[in-house]
Amino acid sequence: MAAETARRMPWADRHAQLLLAAASAFREGGFAGTSMEAVAERAGVTRLIVYRHFESKDGLYREVLQSVTTELRERIEPDQQSEVIPVLVEIAAEQPDAFRLLWRHARHEPEFAADAELFRLVAAEFAQSIIERFIDDPATLRWGSATLVAYLHDGICNWLDLGDVDDHGAFTERLRAGARAMVVAWASPSSGASTDVDSSE
Repeated sequence: MAAETARRMPWADRHAQLLLAAASAFREGGFAGTSMEAVAERAGVTRLIVYRHFESKDGLYREVLQSVTTELRERIEPDQQSEVIPVLVEIAAEQPDAFRLLWRHARHEPEFAADAELFRLVAAEFAQSIIERFIDDPATLRWGSATLVAYLHDGICNWLDLGDVDDHGAFTERLRAGARAMVVAWASPSSGASTDVDSSE
């Protein structure tokens, strides 16, 4: 019956299911400690089905990471900065293991450390584009942007681990309030950030 169900699942649905199963397996076992057989077992399919979708374990791990970054690119519009935090939370709730894999685990895997670092740099550049109107000092802007990114992603990962993942709204508002408070604390005196940050969020 399981094999019959596996054959009947549409390709796109199966692909998405395998990515979720792989994210879970990789998060628990690490890249070296997770085999394609383990991914197949987690998904309830045969190894052959996994290889029909992914040529290698390396490619599978990288696609798990890309499943998060692609969602971020497609769902966060540069001119809709107020939507960044809600979208981050939504994507993390939809792909909790992949989100944690990208932020926490990939940087410790030699094969994917560069990918993880690039994500952090791109995220910090995007954060800088949002807060630069409040902060004049270049050094503060640099470390502030990186700190803001770390706060958001670490906070979301902690929420996934320890919080009420069914209550997106309350968590999002608290995360947003914390981000706003940090930017206000770092802001240049002449920026009027105490008012502008509130309205931009």
